[in-house]
Amino acid sequence: MSKLFFIGAGKMASALAGGVVRAGVLPAAEIGAFDVDPRAAHAFTGATGVACVTCDEAAALAGAEAVLLAVKPQMLTAAVEGIRSCFAGKLVISIVAGVSISRLEALTGASRIIRVMPNTPALVGEGAAAYAAAPGATSADEELVGKILGAVGMVTKFSEGLLDAVTGLSGSGPAYVFEFIRALADGGVAEGLSRDAALRLAAQTVLGSARMVLESGEHPSVLKDRVTSPAGTTIRGLEVLADRAFAAAVTQAVRAGAIRSRELGGAK
Repeated sequence: MSKLFFIGAGKMASALAGGVVRAGVLPAAEIGAFDVDPRAAHAFTGATGVACVTCDEAAALAGAEAVLLAVKPQMLTAAVEGIRSCFAGKLVISIVAGVSISRLEALTGASRIIRVMPNTPALVGEGAAAYAAAPGATSADEELVGKILGAVGMVTKFSEGLLDAVTGLSGSGPAYVFEFIRALADGGVAEGLSRDAALRLAAQTVLGSARMVLESGEHPSVLKDRVTSPAGTTIRGLEVLADRAFAAAVTQAVRAGAIRSRELGGAK
């Protein structure tokens, strides 16, 4: 019998289950999973130590106290329609992108629902996740979700209406950061650095800078000014970024992602 059961055993499910086990939130023996793909099931078990079945899904999750939905949005209806009765009385946690709490309630019949927006850095224990809780979810439900997500990074509660903004920022944001790291490295290569050295320097620069923001508690503008000497190299580069509307472009990218998240949610 499992206390937490995953429907879908992809990379994000593996990251969450593995984090839960490593952090001691639950032992592997009290977690279960289901995936229709034997290869995904095998990889999940290999990464987490958690048993993953590929058949008899309803029997496997029958005794679970909480069910975590981790399937692709277009597969959600098929994944739950034959086992709707199994969700009765359980906490349903969903990381399915763009699917609202009301839609989850309609699909599962559950009232204790928490919708989560994780991001891919959870795969390395540095996730930035957000969640919104249905009125029927209890404080104990929220505490469990906080422990699950906290095992792979940071977690913040929002009203559901703000999850699209979170999607545009931290959900899509890693792609923008990866592109920035690539561009930093390209600049280094253009100036004579090897590709490997440039990528390592660029990635560590972003990692260290992010840690300074989180650990110092100071505004990024203050930290930026400390790097920017009068008539120095940094101000010359910042002038180029300003001329190319770098800050405005990033802001608009976040907003475009949030708008698209709302569009996708409305299509469910």
